[in-house]
Amino acid sequence: MTSPNTSVVPVDGAALLDEVEAFHRRFNVFPTESAYAAVTLWDAHAHLIDCFETTPRIAFLSPEPGSGKSRALEIVELLTPRPVTTVSASANALYRLVDAAEGLPTVLFDEVDTIFGPKAGADEALRGFLNAGYRRNGGALRCVGDGSNQTAQVFNSYCAVAMAGLGSLPDTVLTRSVIVRMRKRAPNEKCESYRQRTHEKQGHALRERLSKWAETVRERVAEAWPDMPEGVTDRPADVWEPLLAVADAVGGDWPGRARSACLELINAAWDNDESSLGVRLLTDLRDKVFCGSDRMPTAAIIECLLRMDDGPWGDLDDKPVNSRSLARLLGQYVTPGNKPIKPRGIRTPSGFPKGYYAEDLTDAWKRYCPPPPGESATSATSATPQVSGGESVADSATGTRHMSAESATLPVPAG
Repeated sequence: MTSPNTSVVPVDGAALLDEVEAFHRRFNVFPTESAYAAVTLWDAHAHLIDCFETTPRIAFLSPEPGSGKSRALEIVELLTPRPVTTVSASANALYRLVDAAEGLPTVLFDEVDTIFGPKAGADEALRGFLNAGYRRNGGALRCVGDGSNQTAQVFNSYCAVAMAGLGSLPDTVLTRSVIVRMRKRAPNEKCESYRQRTHEKQGHALRERLSKWAETVRERVAEAWPDMPEGVTDRPADVWEPLLAVADAVGGDWPGRARSACLELINAAWDNDESSLGVRLLTDLRDKVFCGSDRMPTAAIIECLLRMDDGPWGDLDDKPVNSRSLARLLGQYVTPGNKPIKPRGIRTPSGFPKGYYAEDLTDAWKRYCPPPPGESATSATSATPQVSGGESVADSATGTRHMSAESATLPVPAG
């Protein structure tokens, strides 16, 4: 007698993720194809969160209301395990939620700008929850009990978190997040109206299938060490590792799409990140001011910075950048000799003004700046163009010519 076939039919993970992405596309208009890939992979990773050392936050941010952020969060809620949506929560309540016996929740914060925005008071406890819960061993030490019977207890905070809000987030939260910059739909961008009574069941059906698929790959994903795209290291690698592990587990075109999305969204985050004025200054100096020159007088640097229409340099604390604020910002970083970056004398035909040398900035450029446009991080860290101080420097990409040190005749402010 032949025994019945009890083998489990393998789940086509790539096809399943294609369906999850298609479900998002029905109701969400994301800014790029990479955003669709990242959000879909994030949904899937939430079902495998116990396999990873870190769980990236995902943040849907926009400068204006009506950009689809809350709708994106609603669709994520349908597809992720044990979702809990809130617009206001205390850190203590969240710690207890994560430690509940039901299992790890997926926490969805809408209107997160009311917590961290410019009009909100700083909520350090909640920020601590979001930051600590990004890593598996994160948690908080709290006293429990009454009076003299209190004891110290560690509360776990590791869980998947999605956020939606206006503006930006604290830099410590941003660097732990995949950022999707939402925008208002153009007249030609259409999507289906979401109706909870009808579409909730469809989303939950996909969620159940994601959960069943996750069980079939759990052991493999837990042992995975996905290859990172060239130049993706440190915190960005921690953020993207779970999503790349999911992509590799499903196969198909997802591994390639995931790595393209990784590079695109990391670079987009750099381009839009206003959290570090120092990094913005270093990057502008490298890409738009020095452009290969080996030295620049302070006055020439300031003139170049003030010409940048898209830069913040015309309004630093209600006044334009000057030699003192430039020195203060650059003094936070060090030269290759581990000394603070400071202006030095530069010999020119018209005098001996103070300025900055590219050789003093190279170490900070390598450590803090994103790769130059069109270059990998590896090539960026190994190449620092040098030219003589007596020649004009041409930017090979744009043809823009910059004043060299010895041809500068601008009046030089003190310092």
